[in-house]
Amino acid sequence: MQKNNKAIVVFSGGQDSTTCLFWAMKHFDEVEAVTFHYNQRHSEEVEVAKEIVDDLNIKHTNLDMSLLSQLAPNALTRDDIEVNDGEEGGLPSTFVPGRNLLFLSFATILGYQIDAKHIITGVCETDFSGYPDCRDMFVKSLNVTLNLSMDSEFVIHTPLMWLDKAQTWELADDLGAFDYVREKTLTCYHGVRGDGCGECPSCILRKNGLNTYLAQREGANA
Repeated sequence: MQKNNKAIVVFSGGQDSTTCLFWAMKHFDEVEAVTFHYNQRHSEEVEVAKEIVDDLNIKHTNLDMSLLSQLAPNALTRDDIEVNDGEEGGLPSTFVPGRNLLFLSFATILGYQIDAKHIITGVCETDFSGYPDCRDMFVKSLNVTLNLSMDSEFVIHTPLMWLDKAQTWELADDLGAFDYVREKTLTCYHGVRGDGCGECPSCILRKNGLNTYLAQREGANA
């Protein structure tokens, strides 16, 4: 991959997007981050994102997407909606319809303005909780549509697309960011930094992946 290109990372301050930020810093000479405020369940997410980009000296754009919470009430934007994995065959209560469609679209529009042809997102089809807008087919389709809409040649990169959570931890370790990601990120649906509350679906997925990777690493070093 060429290093003389500019990239934007869709950045939430969570495990996946922070791993992608370190991945982008390795592969591109110039990296910026964009964070979306859509009246998330806890504002801590936006604060964590700001702290990380400041710490890593990454130029950061924060965009107001509060309209999304009006159009798509769900467990991530409403305190009175319970966080759950959804009924059998249904989507989790944390699914925000159109979120990645809008985030990637606006990130690409920003890329157009600042001449950044590469858009990085942490979506993943392996551990995607059934979210339809995390699928590889969706991302490739949107990439084509965005290029047609702006008559340009953007590339949406998905470094985590085919990785499970254990492999995502391994990637962070390979990038020299394992401890940073573990201690400074926010993945928990209840706003608890680091290892989180340990009980919500996001924390359970993160913890299971971490335990699997640590066991594999210990076995390899034995």
